[in-house]
Amino acid sequence: MLHAIIETGGKQYRVAEGDVVFIEKIDAAAGDEVTFSRVLALINDTDSRFGTPLLDGATVTAKIIKNGKGKKVHIFKYKAKKNERRRQGHRQPYTQIQIETSAG
Repeated sequence: MLHAIIETGGKQYRVAEGDVVFIEKIDAAAGDEVTFSRVLALINDTDSRFGTPLLDGATVTAKIIKNGKGKKVHIFKYKAKKNERRRQGHRQPYTQIQIETSAG
């Protein structure tokens, strides 16, 4: 089984063909195909190739399943005895992809 380590959105992911992964949001619509050229390593049962830092010519293609937002994170800041309270919420956007092929 072939695994690849890709970098996108400032994070690294270990992926294999058929995996469904949540990554940082990228600007593409659902159903589009996206190619990741920042491949750090290709790992197989028999041999492994590691880049320094990237592998030349290696790519991973994936299909975008959907774009969405994660669960809400509540931020509450409070200062005792000062009657100071601040409430804020945040939902991190994500893109859900399915890995199709690894080449290189």
